[in-house]
Amino acid sequence: MPFERAATWNQFARDEARVRRDFWAKAKRVAGKLPFAEDLVAAYFCAFDYATPLQVKAALVAALAYFVLPFDVVPDILPLVGYGDDAAVLVTALRMVAGHIRPEHREAARRALAGGLDEAR
Repeated sequence: MPFERAATWNQFARDEARVRRDFWAKAKRVAGKLPFAEDLVAAYFCAFDYATPLQVKAALVAALAYFVLPFDVVPDILPLVGYGDDAAVLVTALRMVAGHIRPEHREAARRALAGGLDEAR
């Protein structure tokens, strides 16, 4: 039904706006603690690349929104396991769309991490 598609599109738009607004601040705060930081940042660059297909963007934005949102299954403040659920969601999304994360997304992620995530914005 058209109404159901509109509701789904509205949720995607809200998630996309939240990821754009909050991603870099949280990534900067926690990237040093995350063994999957490069994958996380590469997923961001892929999600907002105009050449990325919409279905891939939707999967990545959903995974990135889960990372950004303060409420999740395992609170991020718990030592050692707090980001485990975030990593599982991201890894699942990355496996689904692995062919769309290109070398330039990974290179941009490496540059952003090397620059302390300040240059990426």
